[in-house]
Amino acid sequence: MVQKALNLIKDNAMKEGRGGRMAGTVYIVGSGPGTVDLLTLKAAMILFKANLVLFDRLIDKKILSLCPENAELIDVGKIPGENQDEKQNRIHELMVKYSKEGKMVVRLKGGDPFLFGRGGEEAEKLSEEGIPFEVVPGVTSAIAVPAFAGIPVTHRKISSSLAIVTGHEDPKKEGKRIDLAKISEAVDTLVILMGVGKLEGNIKTVLKKRAGDTPVALIESGCTEKQRTIISTLKNIVDDAKKAKVKPPAVLVIGDVVKLREALKWYE
Repeated sequence: MVQKALNLIKDNAMKEGRGGRMAGTVYIVGSGPGTVDLLTLKAAMILFKANLVLFDRLIDKKILSLCPENAELIDVGKIPGENQDEKQNRIHELMVKYSKEGKMVVRLKGGDPFLFGRGGEEAEKLSEEGIPFEVVPGVTSAIAVPAFAGIPVTHRKISSSLAIVTGHEDPKKEGKRIDLAKISEAVDTLVILMGVGKLEGNIKTVLKKRAGDTPVALIESGCTEKQRTIISTLKNIVDDAKKAKVKPPAVLVIGDVVKLREALKWYE
């Protein structure tokens, strides 16, 4: 069914010229949180026409299959332990190089390109070089993954505020740092992305302002066939995550909305 829908979109794009090839343009595209069926129509139409795709490590291979057979696909995904800045500079170089060669370049990123994805830095580089670009938003894992776990991040009777925080702040960042304790106290629901590696430290900080029995959900490989959810409390989640051997990518949700999962879980 998904493939049939994509074929219809492709035919429509070809007939009407939407998503047509723009030589020398770079499209910074969000691929969504996981599977191909959560890709936006605009993203699909652009991929159908791409000359070259620079894709992240966790991109669903079914999404890459939407590209033309003669499109060049380059894996630029970052691996933990690598020099991240060096890898990012390489991505910048490739975008500039191939766009100046007249190719239609797609920088395919997980989730939404402007939410903790360094898409802003990539757009800045293109702007500096005078290269035309377009940003195609994607469904962010911060909202989609909890939804697939049966957890609405806001609820009229439970949560009227939401904060989305990265679990890995750039150590070289200048200026004010994240005050996780203050943020956690100020909102009803706290969502932490990319936080598995620093789970213990982040939880310890949140516990300064929130009760130990606050409900917590840790969702691994969300929106995919491998999704699994660990339900716990602030005081127990670190131990529970270790016992379950949770690995990234995973989304951490803190707040009373987690209690709704028992009634609303539908995917797993």
